[in-house]
Amino acid sequence: MAENNPLQDALLNDAKSGKPDAIDRLISHHREPLRRMISNRLDPALSARIDASDIVQDVMLEANRRLSDYLRNPVMPFHLWLRHIALDHIIDAHRKHRVAKRRSLDREKPMVIPSLNDQSSIELAGQLLADEPTPASAAIHAELKSRLEMAISQLEPDDREIVMMRHGEQMTNLEVATLLGLNEAAASMRYLRAVRKLRSGLLPRGI
Repeated sequence: MAENNPLQDALLNDAKSGKPDAIDRLISHHREPLRRMISNRLDPALSARIDASDIVQDVMLEANRRLSDYLRNPVMPFHLWLRHIALDHIIDAHRKHRVAKRRSLDREKPMVIPSLNDQSSIELAGQLLADEPTPASAAIHAELKSRLEMAISQLEPDDREIVMMRHGEQMTNLEVATLLGLNEAAASMRYLRAVRKLRSGLLPRGI
């Protein structure tokens, strides 16, 4: 969700003013983007046991409890603050169900890397393979998506995350820098390094 969001700003002002239902409306405004973000980051083995909507509800409840503190000291844009809370809950869910070795999860399998949606995959693959022939057909698109997911899975965790943030969540460089505690130049450099590694993994050997 874009940082320049007039509706969000109006809802934040209403919440600060103590208007009835302002907090509920503010948080509900972000429910669906949070659900998509959480769903994309849940290990499929875990998503079979817990629904992304359940985690969203926990995030909403925590955000409601902590909102007054945020309003007194908004250290980052509201949607990024919600994302921080959501990531904590995702990590906690994986810790409970995987690290604690709950009975039906595959204890030896590493966390499955989240994948981009179809459109994001094709757009990113097209950018990375701009100099390669890419006929516009469903078969080629499916092959590109498969190759891209394999290349992403081989990246280091920090590189995977910044690719997902920029392309899966369509975050700006400024938003990424804010979340990672970097200046914009450092965030941009980290992203460019990740993209170079991704392109190297995506191209056939020897190219």
